Amino acid sequence: MEPQHLRDLHDLQLRRGARPDGPGCRVERVDGVVRHTGPAHAWNGVLWSGLDARSADRVIAAQIDHYRAAGLSFEWKLYGHDTPADLGDRLRAAGFTPEGPETLMAAEAAALPREVPLPEGVELRAVTDEAGVRQVVEVHERAFGTDSSDLGRRLLDRLATDPDAVTAVVALAAGEPVSAARMELYPGTDFAGLWGGGTVEGWRGRGLYRALVAHRARIAADRGHRYVQVDAADTSRPILRRLGFLTLTTTTPYVYEVRG
Repeated sequence: MEPQHLRDLHDLQLRRGARPDGPGCRVERVDGVVRHTGPAHAWNGVLWSGLDARSADRVIAAQIDHYRAAGLSFEWKLYGHDTPADLGDRLRAAGFTPEGPETLMAAEAAALPREVPLPEGVELRAVTDEAGVRQVVEVHERAFGTDSSDLGRRLLDRLATDPDAVTAVVALAAGEPVSAARMELYPGTDFAGLWGGGTVEGWRGRGLYRALVAHRARIAADRGHRYVQVDAADTSRPILRRLGFLTLTTTTPYVYEVRG
C-alpha cells in the first residue's frame, strides 16, 4: 500500500463520490464542492472542495448561504492537502470554528488481526435494534462527555432504511455497556469507515478498542471491502499504527453555527 495512492483513492471514492447516508439526505456537486445536506440530526457539511485563491472566498460564502437558508449548522471537513493552502484561514475569517485535528489512516482489512482477545467476562454484541442503539449512545456519552442523541437518531435511521450499509457493536461486561463502535460500509467502493470507537473510563487500556477494530475489519473484509479507514484522534493513532494502519493526511472539522 502506498499512502499517496490510498489518499487519492479515498478522495475519489468517498469524498468526490460521496452518497447520501440517511433518509432525507442528498449530496450535491456544485461550484467546486461536494456537500451533504439532510435533517438537523444528520451530518451536514462540505465533504470535498477543489478551490483556488480566486474562487475560495466566493464559494465559502455560497455554502454559508445554502446552509443558513436551510437553518442548519454545518461542518467543512478540511483535509491537509486541500487547496488553496490557506483555506483554513479563509474559513476562520468567514466565521468557522476549527475543532481538534485528526489523522486520516487506512489499512488493508484482510491484513488486520481477525480477533483480539477480550477481557474476561466481556462479550461483543451486534447492535440491531433500539435497545442496542441506546447502549451505543450511553457509551459515547460516558466516554466522550458529549450529547450523542443525534448519533443515536442517525444510527436508527440507517438500521431501519439501509441496514447493509452500517454495522455497530457494543462490548458488554456483566450486561453493562463499556465500549462501542460503528462502521459505515460504502457499497461499490474499496473502503469501509470505522467510526466512534469509545470506551468508558475504567475499561480503557484493556484491549477493547483493538478488539472492536478487529471485529469491524473482519466484517469489512468478508463483505468485499479492501480497506478500512479511520479519522484517528491522538489517543487512538498509536494503537492503529501498531496494528498496521498508514497515515494518509490530516483532517480538521471547521464548524459554522447557524442560530435561530
